[in-house]
Amino acid sequence: MAFELCQQAGISNQVEIIDIAFDDELFSRYGVTIPVLNFQGNEINWPFDLQELQHWLDSNGITYHQ
Repeated sequence: MAFELCQQAGISNQVEIIDIAFDDELFSRYGVTIPVLNFQGNEINWPFDLQELQHWLDSNGITYHQ
């Protein structure tokens, strides 16, 4: 669902998917808040909708296209 929102916002080609299942530090840090988008230390944790994603992108100066 989160990746679909990234597709709708036109940023899916800029998203790197990282599986945290085998990384104890990341799994401990994020647990049930995944998926998480991170840009230069600024994060948006699930759940979020398209409007919240667009606001986060705007706040971080990330160009997107619907």
